[in-house]
Amino acid sequence: MSTTAIFGSYVLSHAEGVQSVLRDQWVLLEGGKIAAITSSRPQADQVFDQPGRFVLPGLMNLHNHCFSEQLARTHTEDGNGRKNNQSIVYTILMPLSRRGIEILSREERMAIARLGILQLLKGGATTVMEPFRAGIPEMFDAAAEMGIRFYGAPYLLSTGNAQAGADGVVQYAGDDGAADLAIWKDLHAKWHGHSDGRLQVAMSPHATDTCGPDLLRECARLARDYGVPITTHLAQSAGEVTTIAQRHGGRTPAEYLDWLGLLAPDLLAAHCIASTDDDLRLMAARGATVLNCPRVFARGGTTAAFGRFAAASVRTLIGTDGYNMDLIGEMGAAAMISKLAAGRADVANAPEIIDAVTRNAAAAIGRADLGAIRPGAAADVTVIDLSHPHLQPLHDPRRALVWLANRANVEAVMVDGRLLLAEGRCTEIDEAAVTAAGVAAVRRIWDLPEARAAFNN
Repeated sequence: MSTTAIFGSYVLSHAEGVQSVLRDQWVLLEGGKIAAITSSRPQADQVFDQPGRFVLPGLMNLHNHCFSEQLARTHTEDGNGRKNNQSIVYTILMPLSRRGIEILSREERMAIARLGILQLLKGGATTVMEPFRAGIPEMFDAAAEMGIRFYGAPYLLSTGNAQAGADGVVQYAGDDGAADLAIWKDLHAKWHGHSDGRLQVAMSPHATDTCGPDLLRECARLARDYGVPITTHLAQSAGEVTTIAQRHGGRTPAEYLDWLGLLAPDLLAAHCIASTDDDLRLMAARGATVLNCPRVFARGGTTAAFGRFAAASVRTLIGTDGYNMDLIGEMGAAAMISKLAAGRADVANAPEIIDAVTRNAAAAIGRADLGAIRPGAAADVTVIDLSHPHLQPLHDPRRALVWLANRANVEAVMVDGRLLLAEGRCTEIDEAAVTAAGVAAVRRIWDLPEARAAFNN
């Protein structure tokens, strides 16, 4: 069993639920577990001994889209691609990812998946939950190959061909629920528990407006039979709220899921920006989790405030939604946007933000072995180099991480004791080759006439 010793000038710790920072400690990893935290230098096969490092539990990004968001990059900022300033979900992301599946080879889809996971690792994430169209099983192959802890969440949709018209109004077509359920079962059989349990399969009905009652009930039943978390998009636009009210007797999206039995402790609901205060109270009462992804909305001029959800006593986590896949940057944005929205400096403080991507994220998916630096926990570790000039002089490493650090400060990433990133570079792949192949595959989609038309609207 290989051993690794990591010196932390600062080590994130919890004692009786209270977060703290230990000074000048060694973290000893044995195989896939954390063996000890000690002030004396331990014997180990591999030693990392640099001053100014902040040793954290592996950061957890439980809402990300590797494939679809790369299709939009540098095309949809500054309002491009938004019909009537609407969401790009049904103008760009869903239609073009669907076409990408149709035209790309398996190796091209794999190239995009590898490029996405490379960015996640360089952003400091050790665990990701990744919802994606069911026609991209290569996401699992790339995760297995590149070593990240992966909760793959292939979409299930009642209406898989949802697309905004020229007026920005979404038209829903298709009847894909049965086919998607069959694909989900096949992927679960193949991948759940793969790579010594590092790969898992989550249940992912796409959204309230693209999933009908029968499909959602069946998703809930299957997820609970298999013991897997459920993730979906909830109240991510005013249009969705209107659609659900028209279809289902005036219910809000949260009330719709509650009516069907999905609003529960195993539900991770992304965005929730169009939720009412009553919706949030209902979610808190049911024990559901909000996945807050502030930057993807901020680029469209919409506030998605971590602090609003947390103040309603809803467990609130932070994900990237694929936008730049930079979890460190997303943490800072969550804090900043919350303070702006509340008009107060004391909301969404650094310890809360860090818990949202460590301890609380682990609790949301029932993983007591993740999200903590303690003996017996999984050897998932993110190391941040705080010695850079923009982080000095340093008083509080947690505030430095949230307010001053960026993804370039990610020094090392380990999953199950395997070193995936060292000195900011992936250890087992050619980053330049992965990037070039991923870019070439994405450009094939960009070259489609329908892509050019969508981007220019």
